[in-house]
Amino acid sequence: MQVSVEDLSSVKKVMHIEVPQEEVAHQLDEAYKELKKTAKLKGFRQGKTPRSVLESHYKKSVNADITQKLIQESFAEAIQETGLKLVGSPQIDPPELDEKAPYKYSATVEIAPEINELDFKGIELSKTLYKSTDKEIDAQLKMIQQTISDKETVTEDRPVKHSDFAVIDYKAFKDDKPVAQIPPMENYTLKVGAGAIHKDMDDQLVGMKAGESKKIMVTFPENETEEFLSGATITFDVTLKEIREVKLHEINDAFAKKLGTFENLDDLKTGIRLNLKEGYEKRTEQELNEQIFQALLAKQDFEVPEFLLNLELSHIISDIEKRLEEHDKSIKDLGLSREQLVEKHRETAVKQVKRHLLLNKLIEQEKLELSDEEMVTAYEEMAKAFRQPATVLKKYYETNPEQLNFFKHALLEKKAIRLIIDNSTITEKEPESETGSETETEDEKQ
Repeated sequence: MQVSVEDLSSVKKVMHIEVPQEEVAHQLDEAYKELKKTAKLKGFRQGKTPRSVLESHYKKSVNADITQKLIQESFAEAIQETGLKLVGSPQIDPPELDEKAPYKYSATVEIAPEINELDFKGIELSKTLYKSTDKEIDAQLKMIQQTISDKETVTEDRPVKHSDFAVIDYKAFKDDKPVAQIPPMENYTLKVGAGAIHKDMDDQLVGMKAGESKKIMVTFPENETEEFLSGATITFDVTLKEIREVKLHEINDAFAKKLGTFENLDDLKTGIRLNLKEGYEKRTEQELNEQIFQALLAKQDFEVPEFLLNLELSHIISDIEKRLEEHDKSIKDLGLSREQLVEKHRETAVKQVKRHLLLNKLIEQEKLELSDEEMVTAYEEMAKAFRQPATVLKKYYETNPEQLNFFKHALLEKKAIRLIIDNSTITEKEPESETGSETETEDEKQ
């Protein structure tokens, strides 16, 4: 067998493989010998059918089977011979089999990038000491106040204003004909100014009083997500049924108890402070990790295999879809296609793959392993987070080997990062500003 490797990039190769004609002929001979034993064709006794007759009936299927067998065996041998570390599956377009010629085919493969030994000691890191402020606690309280506010019907004779909630009936028309894609609605509630339907709708609702009807014209932009609305002018026959306004609860002990898990206002503030602390710890961890990977990649960089990139993008998009589903939304509701979302997150995915590859290298380089004690601690920490007994989680992973391997590798990556941090020089500093915009946690940003 002959093998040659053509470089397309540092991580993408084409393997040209040639199986000798003698091997092709031998495999075909063996296949027809076996077929002859079992073939039942009219006019011939079982085991006595000539090969020429068998070929006339079975050549296509026999050639397909032998082609597959030749590729499987020769490709495995070629990988062993070249020592290539494959990532993902090879791309092979099998040519036709010719029993009188060598079998030649090409396989496009991706391989793991070569990463030099990591010099991870002595990295200079900057750690920001984030702390919650009274101003932030108050801001969080006001957010909760808005969230649990009541909406009460306005009884005074006044028009709708921005920030009111309008309860409306409407029908949609285009060129005096009903719009089938926009069914009539009754008792539809929208916050005026939030743009739930369109800004034009909100602006023209302002000034109306309960019981009034009005024709509201809305012109949608050319790039509207729904094609039938792109550039269209829709006339809405609107009747304002009711005006509701937000009534905020006073922030006191009763307010805290209304949330169900707090005894008083001080207890609630403590809970908010703990939540902010967790957010800051997460932010600090993310900032340190970012500095670590920037420092490591500054010393060496490498290409990312497309297979790993697509795998990471798939995970990112899947996570986005799950979060949207939790709020009864979809990618389409964002005004984006899946392709646009993939392109938007491509750079992030490249960074993530590089980080995993660097950590894999460090795990291998330093021969990192997990002790029984570390696994017990990991199960206990996860049990607290999921409010499940550690024994239940342990049993789940032990009966799901693939998930257990994934879990262990995630723990090893954390151990690798901890090793880098422990061997780094860390300078602590105060936040540049104590304003909400500077001290906002990553969770809040999202």
